[in-house]
Amino acid sequence: MNTVFFQNIRDFFTDLPLLKEFFILALILLGSFLVYLAAKRMGNKIARKFAARTKTRLDDIFIEHKVIEVLAFFIPLLIIKNFLFLLPLIGNTVDVIVNLLLTFLSARTVSTLLMAGNSYYELKPRARRRPIKSYLQIVVIVVYIVAFIIMIGILTRQPPWMLLSGLGAMTAIILLIFRDTILSFVAGIQINMYDLLHVGDWIEMPQFGADGDVIDIALHTIKVQNWDKSITIVPTHKILENSFRNWRGMEEAGGRRIKRSIYIDQNSIKFCDQEMIDRFLKIQLIHDYVKNKLEELERYNREHNIDDSVMVNGRRMTNIGTFRAYAAAYIKSHPKINQRLTKMVRQLPPGPQGLPIEIYAFTNDIRWEVYESIQADIFDHLLAVVPEFELRIFQNPSGKDFAQLTTQIHSRG
Repeated sequence: MNTVFFQNIRDFFTDLPLLKEFFILALILLGSFLVYLAAKRMGNKIARKFAARTKTRLDDIFIEHKVIEVLAFFIPLLIIKNFLFLLPLIGNTVDVIVNLLLTFLSARTVSTLLMAGNSYYELKPRARRRPIKSYLQIVVIVVYIVAFIIMIGILTRQPPWMLLSGLGAMTAIILLIFRDTILSFVAGIQINMYDLLHVGDWIEMPQFGADGDVIDIALHTIKVQNWDKSITIVPTHKILENSFRNWRGMEEAGGRRIKRSIYIDQNSIKFCDQEMIDRFLKIQLIHDYVKNKLEELERYNREHNIDDSVMVNGRRMTNIGTFRAYAAAYIKSHPKINQRLTKMVRQLPPGPQGLPIEIYAFTNDIRWEVYESIQADIFDHLLAVVPEFELRIFQNPSGKDFAQLTTQIHSRG
């Protein structure tokens, strides 16, 4: 009975040669797939053992980019190609499909190797200053375009250079399709040529809502991780079309700027009397300043025969000037201030909010949280010592102030 069954199957395939070839093709595909799985598993196992024994990061990067898996795809395709002699009826069609897949896989392999090479290059210190990712992406695009042309040639059975000769008439369409790519490529060249942007730079682009560190510079996009950990994507060519602020200079200078004012109530500004001067002489930071200033003023008034019985005559010390000198001495002696960079305490034009005394200096630590802490400590101290100079901080009246005023009015009434 079994002999009759197998005889019927053989006669069925003998009468249907096309079905027979499809059956053979299915067996070839199944065998090729099994070989692919075995090759991929064995290749990854060998590669991981080899990578574990070496110190270089290149083999680890190849594993991360799945280079072995991409290369393993060649094995089943080559197996199918070598067994096409068993398929006289459908062999040509299968051969075309295999050639298409081999062409695409070749482009994919080149792309994977280039991206793996870029990942290895990014480990180098110079990669931040000279990224090559955008250039490699251009090469990848060209490789895929060439692969596409070859695939069209395979389908039409025309030489690839014949197809290339017909692309001249399509130049306008090609330029339109690849407009952003061309603009981004040119922008990438200018960014590198003029050293405008590095990976790791802190940039601000309010028009795109970007305020943070550059984490990736690619052909078409630049990724910025904002301080709230969100990601802003900026088209590469927009970097040159719009203005942006790069804080790299601050990092290279080793200082982060403090530029903040204390607003002094102008009604509290006055000349210094002897009691104030005696108190100021006890302050270590300004002892020498007060002593030298008194000698300078006394000499000036004596040389110009100033009548010092009237306060407005001649030159005299003021509490605001002495406070400004104290603030300058405090900034100069502060261990967290970068003494190599500009530092000063200056008056700004008075206004409805009082007289601004601006502190302009640079911290010697550019880390954001440390910078904010240093700045807060400086102004905590200066705000606390303002009353020692018989000055008052200007502050708009609050509800509590009006309540106290109302209470006083009622008590007097």
